[in-house]
Amino acid sequence: MSLTIKSETKITSIEEVTNTRHGSPYDRGSADAWYGRRPHPHWFPKGTYMCKRIREEDMSEQEIAEYHFGYMNSEFGGKDWG
Repeated sequence: MSLTIKSETKITSIEEVTNTRHGSPYDRGSADAWYGRRPHPHWFPKGTYMCKRIREEDMSEQEIAEYHFGYMNSEFGGKDWG
C-alpha cells in the first residue's frame, strides 16, 4: 500500500506529538492502522465518539501530521479478528 501524506509538517519522533490522549489525531491514526483501515485523518477533541468528529478539512497541518505519525508508527492490521 502506498500512502501520500499531504501535511507539510514532518514529525519524526513521539516527542513532537502535542496530544496523545484518547481521541487525539495520533490516537485515531494508530487505531485506524491497528484495525487495518485505510488512513483518513480525523479526531475527537473530547475523546473518541464523545463529541463531534473533526474531519481532515477542519484539521490543522500539525493535527494531520500527528494522525499520520500515529498511523505510520503502529502495527498495521494488528487486530486479531480470530
